[in-house]
Amino acid sequence: MLEKQRKNDIILYKNGKEETKICFRMSLENKIGEKMTNQKILKIAMEQSARDESCHPDDFKKKENVIVESKPSREARNYLELPFVCNLVSYGNNIVASIQPQTKEIVKEYIERFPCEHCFETPNLHVLDRKMEPLGFNICFMAEYFLPDMEQLCERKAPYPTKVLTQNELAPLYKKEWENALSSKRKEYDRLAVAAFDHGQVVGLAGASADCDTMWQIGIDVLPEYRRQGVASALTSQLALEILNRGMVPFYCAAWSNLKSVRNAIKSGFRPAWVEMTVKSSDFVRKMNRLV
Repeated sequence: MLEKQRKNDIILYKNGKEETKICFRMSLENKIGEKMTNQKILKIAMEQSARDESCHPDDFKKKENVIVESKPSREARNYLELPFVCNLVSYGNNIVASIQPQTKEIVKEYIERFPCEHCFETPNLHVLDRKMEPLGFNICFMAEYFLPDMEQLCERKAPYPTKVLTQNELAPLYKKEWENALSSKRKEYDRLAVAAFDHGQVVGLAGASADCDTMWQIGIDVLPEYRRQGVASALTSQLALEILNRGMVPFYCAAWSNLKSVRNAIKSGFRPAWVEMTVKSSDFVRKMNRLV
């Protein structure tokens, strides 16, 4: 592979042909400033998690686990229903548990019984779930969160024309096929999107939700017949750069088992940053499982 420098862009060549990846790292640094490093991005994420969890950002760096009482916060991510009954967060060092008094001892016993990484997997999760159930609660959500790696984030060229869409251009796109990219229930938070077009038809869409004051979450949808062509990673990476250019930190969420989404995050220049597990009321879980 040959590498050719042209202004601030880095064009990668393979077999004499331009590869479909164009890196704009130098341009990006000029636009958002050199301070937006991986360390800075992680710091912003931990500060937001601290607002969500009712703790201090340094709590995520400790070796020992931390238990705090969850409280409502106007600075928390806007879709969170606070206070938490039990929410476990780990950035890989320990567990910060945001709880209510009635679940404190259950959670304390659980996170002290198993190593940090094993508290987020079965069969150990069954131990916590069985303890929670008599109180009217069950484990509900588990997810992995990704942050951009500034050493890897590149604008990947899409195989179809793309366009950046602002908030006032999103109204016609609130359809089922774009339900991951946009949220019809929270339209006011959808701020930005990047769409791919084939003969004027939208075939892929990455949307950004302003979930809090400093971080915007990326969601992605691609029509089935246009998948496995690099559309998702192109739109995700382009949107991430657009978010950074606006002074915000993009983040990406996926379930462990959603390998397609996880692969897209990594291919787009993101890397795992933290994990969360949330306990909700048993009624809420039954409704999600369509058992009532």
